[in-house]
Amino acid sequence: MAAKPGSKANFVLFDVFYEDGSRRSNRKVPAEILGGLDGDEPARKVIEEQDNEIAKASGRAALAISQLVRVDGKRK
Repeated sequence: MAAKPGSKANFVLFDVFYEDGSRRSNRKVPAEILGGLDGDEPARKVIEEQDNEIAKASGRAALAISQLVRVDGKRK
């Protein structure tokens, strides 16, 4: 859903790599939960919750995440 005009919705995009070798691009995570001592680790929980909702709706099991990479970052 698009942000309302004048709002300051701020998201960070991540590419998600799964243990089966698949990849999902541009997953949105609210910027306010990132940073601090945990860095980008809180993004994993948010994306796992998103994946669980998608899996529930589709009737398929959620895939295990192997790596998260900021869209502006480089894969390690």
